[in-house]
Amino acid sequence: MIKKLLFCIVVLFVNLSSIAQFTDNFNDGNYTVNPAWSTPAPADWIVNPAFQLQSNNTTLNSNFYITTPNTLATTAQWDFYTQLSFSTSGSNYVDVFLTSSATDLTANATTGYFVRIGNTDDEVSLWRKDGVNTVKIIDGANATINSSNNILRVRVTRNASNTWNLSRDIGLTGSYISEGLVTDATFLTSAFFGVLVRQSTATFFQRHFFDDFEVKAFVPDVTPPAVVSASTTSVNTLDIVFNEPVDLVTAQQASNYTVSNGVGTAIAAVRDASNPSIVHLTFGVSFPANTNLQVTVNGVKDLSNNTLINGTASFSYFTATQYSIVIDEIMADPTPVVGLPDAEWIELKNTTGFAINLLGWRIGKPSGQSGPMPSYILKTDSFVIVCTSSAVPLLSPFGPVIPVTSFPSLSNTGDLLYLRAPDGLIVHAVNYTDNWYRNELKKDGGWTLEMIDPRNPCSGSSNWMASVDPKGGTPGKKNSVDAVNPDTVSLKLIRASASDSLNVVLTFNEPLDSSSAANVGAYSISDGINIISVLPLSVLFDRVQLRLSTPLLRNKIYTVTVSNLKDCSGNTISSSRNTARIGLYEHTDSFDIVVNEILFNPKPNGSDYVELYNRSNKILNLRNVYLANRGTTGSIGSITQLSAEDRLLFPQEFIVITEDVEAIKRDFITLNPDAFIELTSMPSYNDDDGSVIVLNEQGKIIDEVDYSEKWHFKLISNNEGVALERIDYDGASNNPDNWHSAAASVNYGTPTYKNSQYRVDAGVKGEITVSPEVFSPDNDGMDDFATIDYVFAGAGYVANVTIFDASGRPVRYLQRNTLSGIKGFYRWDGLDDKNQKLAVGIYIIYTEIFNLEGKTKKFKNTIVLARRK
Repeated sequence: MIKKLLFCIVVLFVNLSSIAQFTDNFNDGNYTVNPAWSTPAPADWIVNPAFQLQSNNTTLNSNFYITTPNTLATTAQWDFYTQLSFSTSGSNYVDVFLTSSATDLTANATTGYFVRIGNTDDEVSLWRKDGVNTVKIIDGANATINSSNNILRVRVTRNASNTWNLSRDIGLTGSYISEGLVTDATFLTSAFFGVLVRQSTATFFQRHFFDDFEVKAFVPDVTPPAVVSASTTSVNTLDIVFNEPVDLVTAQQASNYTVSNGVGTAIAAVRDASNPSIVHLTFGVSFPANTNLQVTVNGVKDLSNNTLINGTASFSYFTATQYSIVIDEIMADPTPVVGLPDAEWIELKNTTGFAINLLGWRIGKPSGQSGPMPSYILKTDSFVIVCTSSAVPLLSPFGPVIPVTSFPSLSNTGDLLYLRAPDGLIVHAVNYTDNWYRNELKKDGGWTLEMIDPRNPCSGSSNWMASVDPKGGTPGKKNSVDAVNPDTVSLKLIRASASDSLNVVLTFNEPLDSSSAANVGAYSISDGINIISVLPLSVLFDRVQLRLSTPLLRNKIYTVTVSNLKDCSGNTISSSRNTARIGLYEHTDSFDIVVNEILFNPKPNGSDYVELYNRSNKILNLRNVYLANRGTTGSIGSITQLSAEDRLLFPQEFIVITEDVEAIKRDFITLNPDAFIELTSMPSYNDDDGSVIVLNEQGKIIDEVDYSEKWHFKLISNNEGVALERIDYDGASNNPDNWHSAAASVNYGTPTYKNSQYRVDAGVKGEITVSPEVFSPDNDGMDDFATIDYVFAGAGYVANVTIFDASGRPVRYLQRNTLSGIKGFYRWDGLDDKNQKLAVGIYIIYTEIFNLEGKTKKFKNTIVLARRK
């Protein structure tokens, strides 16, 4: 009998011990054994493929729970993981019962303690259930659980004195933050541990995940507190974060805190009212900016009376400067997926020698900016991924991630991105395009753009290329294309514009050094124009606005000169690249601008271009000029603005419009590389014929050319890649004789400079003159055709022009019964009526004119057709 009694006692002791503490990570694929969980509706819960306990209830406005036996209630520690993939509310939250008197967590008679995650305040808090009534005993910080995907670990401890400590680790950073302390000994026993879910609509179904439950005996703390971090909140205030709550008296003794570099001892110390692991310090001396400092802590005790001796932490008071943090990787087009998640993101790198807190920083583009970044210490030479909150679970395996609200959508083809510090300073900006990939395959998606040299952050396309990492990018670590790539491009003043008589904007080819750019003495304007201030304009740091005290005059061209100005790499502008013209622009009217050259049938890997020429004496603004074409019905279409900002075109200046500047520079000689406008999409121009139309801001036609491939030189067998050039700026735009194929000697095009076939009307005084005396129709750009200039006494003359060889045989009927103006010209290309080459020799140009009044006149002119060797 005694042996049987002893056996029963041993069995009872073992059973009680087994339910006094437990762990469960669900790696066995079920919740029914080891330990055994119970629920009124087994279908409400599953263990998912990731071996997590997941809700499976799909009933509207329901409460459902699951419990497991547990008798540990005092001197205990509770740990668990949870993920709530929704925004919590007053009808959608979770209660995790640490202790419960009964298995039915919803029963009025059930008592115990539970952690509430969510509810109206979106917080983590500790509650006591006194039967029908519930009491919040630790009120957690509001809005800590306020995203659409909340991932956290929770730890609760209860010591022998019944002091409770509630801590949470949101985002799985590895560091717990205390929500507060409370002493409560109302209930000293427990029968069950459990989870109670409250949900309303289908939006919240199956979105509750739990894992890594552990209930164990609390081991008293014998370790002193440690300093986790130190971060500045102003020029002389510092927050110290400890790894556990600290004693109020010793934490608030200011003499326990000292900062290096002569800052000295704190003059005030206050423990945070809601988080006893944080102490706010104030110093009587300002922290030196952008300098590594160290705080030393002595004499601070934790709640178990353990004393910290010589605890230290490094920090710096950071004032934002250009390029202290740079955008060094961009995933703008994640599909098709190569090896990284289907999500857009950017990566930031700290280029300084000290850690920087990203609290309040934002990512933006011209259409808007993100919400502020959370507190995150970005260490020197380290990286962090920034994305929308929904992408955090996808990108977390690759490195540290910061979620922001309203993360800007990244255009696949290009965007202007900027990084803004809390004080408003634009620290870095990137104006990327898909040409930066330098790889036609990778630009179609799945690959990131990586910065080559973070020490050269402002060189644009020359410092970026597609990642070469097999995954498609390197989020959270050094770029795969990382290399030394110094800035070798000289700073240049590209252009200047004036929005009014007192404000001038200068545009440079690359970002400027902010200190030298702000120096008024670096700028001067001719004719005694005085400059009173300089203001940076662009987020790319490549533009400044000059405010004048002396107004600019109309119909006058000035010269702006820049001296001793540096780019962001420290290169000083040279004297050969430091000037630009400026003046007040006029209204663009008919024939002020003419179409001067057209490439409508480019090579297979080339691009169309249209060259315009300012034939007026006015300064014109290309922001007020549009390019267009005509559709099949004859209506004007594809109207495209040449520039979204002020861009001046001076008298007798050229400008070339294309979709691919680099292709034009590759295929042709370009004497003025700055005389280009690259459009994302320009009007289409057919390879055989079409219309090039220039409009002003009122929609008035300034010039129109209805071109045809038949206007090309007849002996050119393939006009692909050959531009049509205007012969005379003042000649009629739709006269085929005023157009000719560009010469072979200039590679069949002269974008940005005077045409190879240009010939001005010299103001002929006689009735018929022919020039040159000797011509060679070989399309080499020198005397390729003969021009027959005429001046008649009046209007209404009809002309017949016939070409005879030296034997008197007609070889070309150049004009037949052609109505002529008072003044004009005809052109002969040296071919016969069958478009065949003629032999070298002397030819007679016989011209006969008459009018309806019976007046006639005949002219004979000789010309020599030659062939150049």
